Amino acid sequence: MSVTVRVPAKVNVQLAVGAARPDGFHDLANVFLAVGLYDEVTVTPADELRVTCEGSDADQVPLDRTNLAVRAAVALAERRGIEPAVHIHITKDIPVAGGMAGGSADGAGALLACNTLWGAGASRAELLAICAELGSDVPFSLVGGAALGTGRGEQLRTLEVGGTFHWVFAMAGRGLSTPAVFREFDRLAEGLDVPEPVASEKLLDALATGDPDALAAAVSNDLQPAALSLFPELADTLAAGRDVGALAALVSGSGPTTAFLARDAESAAKVAEALRTSGTCRTVRTALGPAPGATVIGG
Repeated sequence: MSVTVRVPAKVNVQLAVGAARPDGFHDLANVFLAVGLYDEVTVTPADELRVTCEGSDADQVPLDRTNLAVRAAVALAERRGIEPAVHIHITKDIPVAGGMAGGSADGAGALLACNTLWGAGASRAELLAICAELGSDVPFSLVGGAALGTGRGEQLRTLEVGGTFHWVFAMAGRGLSTPAVFREFDRLAEGLDVPEPVASEKLLDALATGDPDALAAAVSNDLQPAALSLFPELADTLAAGRDVGALAALVSGSGPTTAFLARDAESAAKVAEALRTSGTCRTVRTALGPAPGATVIGG
């Protein structure tokens, strides 16, 4: 017997970042939108806990106790007083270290899969509490759709989305460390008055009405200057997408994946083709948003 869970990537259509807190984290107003790029996490009973991985960038995925999928299995097992004796297999399609919450997705996927496999009976609230312990983006990977994350991003309020948005994602030739990007944000903000992060009402309205032009006018990412400081070549990728008519171009989360909002499928295909031939990125993918959160698809 095994259980397979499909879990989506995300793009941050707004990422407002406050000043560093005493605990080292930052308060956020983080508007998540799940998009249709998916990892699949399969758990199968085994003699001992182990993890394997295949697919895009699989060689970059840690296969030890630092992997969020492993940590999720251990966290649930400890709460139920059982041994986490499972083989976790991850099929990757979300970029690794790309600012699209691939590791967080795997954590949420493994948690839901183990809860199902073991018949552990954890409620949605308990699963979300475990997700929050694992990382700031993990709760949203479980929920999907669209949500506003506050605190350090783990406190979620689901949002209405009135339509489907067309996205193009350009994957860079190397990764960026999220902690390093936040450190660079702090360095750039040193001596400045960093405002409290607040969600944009114009952006929330644009999501609710499904208006791509209004959304394009409202997207923002406070981490983008830090990502560009560490990875200046991303500016060329952003320019390549804008030059062929992307409604908006921004770094996704902490990067280095760049995200481009298009008006429709035809425009998305045009932007994707231009990026593929631009020489400014490694690979290009198109996806629709919103997408459902972690979902059991087999077992």
